[in-house]
Amino acid sequence: MKYSADELKQVLKLPSYPRSADYDPEWVLENQMGPNVLWLTEALCQVVKLDAGMRVLDLGCGRAISSIFMAREFGVKVWAADLWIDPKENWERVLSAKMEEMVMPIHAEAHSLPFADGFFDAIVSMDAYHYFGTDDLYIGYITRFLRSGGQFGIIVPGLKEEFTAGVPTYLRQYWEWEYCTFHSSTWWRNHWDKSAKVQINYADFLPEGSEQWLKWLDVRAKQGYPDLYGEAKEAEMLKIDAGRNLGFTRIAARKN
Repeated sequence: MKYSADELKQVLKLPSYPRSADYDPEWVLENQMGPNVLWLTEALCQVVKLDAGMRVLDLGCGRAISSIFMAREFGVKVWAADLWIDPKENWERVLSAKMEEMVMPIHAEAHSLPFADGFFDAIVSMDAYHYFGTDDLYIGYITRFLRSGGQFGIIVPGLKEEFTAGVPTYLRQYWEWEYCTFHSSTWWRNHWDKSAKVQINYADFLPEGSEQWLKWLDVRAKQGYPDLYGEAKEAEMLKIDAGRNLGFTRIAARKN
């Protein structure tokens, strides 16, 4: 049986994310493309400081609800860049949210961004950067678009520790080849450090990230949303893992 509107709001109200709790959960569910992106955005904004008037790139924004959230909550101007979602669709969401002065949806591929060098005060990416940012050279490319001292932060599916002996046996039946992009905060720190392009300020494995990820998937299933991206299998994997390995890696830095 589905949650009522009031029940849904209560079950998705987490102390860690008070800002996200003010948003209609059905709106978030309808526009999701993975884990709860408002929770991820709020978690990242705990370690990336956004101030009113800043220019921010939301890289791999999906349906742009993270962009709307940042613009509304922090008063920043956001360029909502995504390859897979038509910017016309995102513009309709922006108009509905009455954020047309603050959010600019664009169509862009992560390796071919249409911006001037040094244009942004901050670049953030939620649940997307691992698809392209594991390339050793990408950190040099993306930081071109940051001003000197500008902030750069990501939050992505990750591991508590690297699998030095391979994927654990109990996870193998669930393991997709794309999960090779899941890494620990130590891996990401080393990956960025060796470039000398940024100074890392913060890197961790998000506290309670696994539980929050699973809660979102379970609520989504109970509300009857279709299994578009293999969420049922993902939920089984998280339940079996029980927080031992899987969750979210969060990292924040400034451009040197």
